[in-house]
Amino acid sequence: MGLRPGRKAVILSPKHPTLTVCAKSATMLFMKTFTTKFQILFTVPLITSIAIASLVATAACAKPVDKQLRAKKMAEKMGLAIPLYDPSGQALDQLHKALERVKKSKGQARLVFYGASHTSSDHYTGVIRRGLQKRYGDAGHGFIVAARPWRYYSHDDIYMNSTNTWRTDRIDKADAVPDGWYGLAGSSVASSTPEDYSIIGTQKKGSIGKKVDKFELWTLEQPGGGTLQVRIDKGPWREISTEAPQKRGGYHEFLLRDGPHSMEIRPKGDSEVRLFGVVLERKKPGVIVDSLGIPGSRAAYHLDWEDSLYREHLARRKPDFISLAYGTNEAGDDDQPIEEYEEALRKVMARIREIAPEASCLLIGPSDRPLLNEEDGTWQSRPRTAQVVEVQRKISVEFGCAFFDTVAFMGGDMSMPSWVNADPPVALRDHIHFTRVGYQRMGEVILNLLLPAKAKSPAKKK
Repeated sequence: MGLRPGRKAVILSPKHPTLTVCAKSATMLFMKTFTTKFQILFTVPLITSIAIASLVATAACAKPVDKQLRAKKMAEKMGLAIPLYDPSGQALDQLHKALERVKKSKGQARLVFYGASHTSSDHYTGVIRRGLQKRYGDAGHGFIVAARPWRYYSHDDIYMNSTNTWRTDRIDKADAVPDGWYGLAGSSVASSTPEDYSIIGTQKKGSIGKKVDKFELWTLEQPGGGTLQVRIDKGPWREISTEAPQKRGGYHEFLLRDGPHSMEIRPKGDSEVRLFGVVLERKKPGVIVDSLGIPGSRAAYHLDWEDSLYREHLARRKPDFISLAYGTNEAGDDDQPIEEYEEALRKVMARIREIAPEASCLLIGPSDRPLLNEEDGTWQSRPRTAQVVEVQRKISVEFGCAFFDTVAFMGGDMSMPSWVNADPPVALRDHIHFTRVGYQRMGEVILNLLLPAKAKSPAKKK
């Protein structure tokens, strides 16, 4: 090909130093369209050829990035950086001591988050886990239910793949075994067919959750219990019997060289096996966060979990910090006197204090949950939400806990419609749940509140 006077040949490749990561990908796509050699010869000035690549990059990349950024900025605008309610100023002392030990390479900090659907997605707790582990070290993902207990169960920064035919046992589930032996997370899974499986392991991408040196499988041992088949990293199968003269917790450790690993679990098929969860940890200083949420649950459900196993499981996690995020569902329990709700929450907290008397604790209050007027389709304030908030505030003081007012974080009473109607929205149209970025904002705010004063992020200037 001949060149006209004043022109020069320019060879563009995806490695051109002036292109961003997104533009490099777009440029490669552009080149593939016109050549099979991933290079194209332009008889145009250099600036023109780069401009063409930039246009392609803009078309391919700008819109998704812009939408994601807009959603994040909207969440930051709607989710307010409120303070914790902690009149004593000491509610988080044990957590801060644990984090200080970690900084000195003298131990680990262990956090346990209980809750309902806001917690079950691991969206806000995932932000807290990632934020703490990036600052203080990744000591492992922590506890996760042994197989998916419901269809949309997931955790951030971990690999999980299981069949959906395990039976789930928990409170308020019609086909569940009503014995209360549901374990740490309040939810167990069971199966007797060898077709069922669960694979849990480290993830390949990102900086968190890529290594583990110990799996611990928690099982229910019981009369007539079946056999489990377990293997690590597609190695040889190991059989574990869950037969026992009476019901009790079983714990099975697999010690490994620190690195990427996976555990595969299958029932042998000789009888039913029932599992509580799998713990992923590392023997190094750092932070471990257990996220234990169940959709539709209430704080009082803790009282229906078998007492001895509940105490054994929670004590085994050695928590430095325990959070309870309930109240949104209880705000809709209009047939329950608020005094009855208060007494049940007090009993839940009393048992937790008996198990972990030194642990820091936090109550996370209900989100704004307006009432729908069926006649005209408008949303109205739900008076019981404010009552639940005040009960939790009162109980938090009684038990030396801090309190996070989620309604205040959202902007106050009747703030949910503005979250739903925001552009982009930061809450779902059910007027109960947040979008992922909404939960991530909640996690960012709580994370900053949990950090020692000298480790907090500076407030953003408006």
